[in-house]
Amino acid sequence: MNIIGPDALVFGVDDVPACAQYLTDYGLAPFDVTQEGGRFEALDGTAIVIHQKDDARLPPEMGTASLLRETVYGVADQATLDAIAGELGKDREVQQRADGSLASVDNMGFALAFQITVRKRLDLRAETSNAPGAAQTRGVNVPGVNPDRSVQPRSLSHVVYFVPDAAAAEAFYVERLGFVCSDRFTDVGPFLRPAGTADHHTLFLIQTPPFMKGCEHFTFHLGGPTELLQAGTRFVEKGYQSFWGPGRHRFGSNWFWYFNSPLGCHVEYDADMDLHDDQWVARAAPMSADASQLFLFQHREKWAPGSPPPKVVGSC
Repeated sequence: MNIIGPDALVFGVDDVPACAQYLTDYGLAPFDVTQEGGRFEALDGTAIVIHQKDDARLPPEMGTASLLRETVYGVADQATLDAIAGELGKDREVQQRADGSLASVDNMGFALAFQITVRKRLDLRAETSNAPGAAQTRGVNVPGVNPDRSVQPRSLSHVVYFVPDAAAAEAFYVERLGFVCSDRFTDVGPFLRPAGTADHHTLFLIQTPPFMKGCEHFTFHLGGPTELLQAGTRFVEKGYQSFWGPGRHRFGSNWFWYFNSPLGCHVEYDADMDLHDDQWVARAAPMSADASQLFLFQHREKWAPGSPPPKVVGSC
């Protein structure tokens, strides 16, 4: 199935004005924003969508504190939509919406939608660097730092779920939707990527107690580490609270900087994620500070709660 990755995340929030200001300050472009909600887009058209939490158009709440109401995946073509409808229709309801998208749920109760992707092809430069012994990538008399640089999120990168049964959640995405495990934290959960992208992960699953089920964080790709540090610094200067970072992950190699948010989850900036194909062999390691971060400018020993895998009834 040629699923590309998340096109949008839909939230039902308590305070639309606060969330709208947050997402705008984060760098997303606001569209059709009212007191009832709005859409906030990256450069490629991927987005965060917010509504009042009691909006009747939203899928049901999860019964936890999570405000995420739907993950919308972009797919390459109608054939993929048809394949998803056929596969998921074997054991659960699949709703055909008026706009041509599909709606269903995963094994953990997360609401999903699938649509032909809205992603626009980007033609942008990556950050450049100069280093002794390497070919020059930034021209003579071209400063690498511009304090007035406009930093805009380029594309919705990934979402992270807290789930009560990471093994069952992984089985759904791998066996039913064709996702592949790039790496995993043992006894915690996998980093997953769908067939239509080479990104190290678009979905990460973390084993937690059932009452915590929901969205832990989401992030958008930036153009490089300098953009990430500039964007994060500006965010802090606007009064938003840093949660973890800046630093660089080991699995995925992406630069990161996480912030608290009014959306009921953390929100990250990321940059320079690894790309993989079918030749890649997934790694595994226990989750720890050393395994989570290659380096970190602000230390955080533990960044996610954990719990033992659920007991299977009748097992020894």
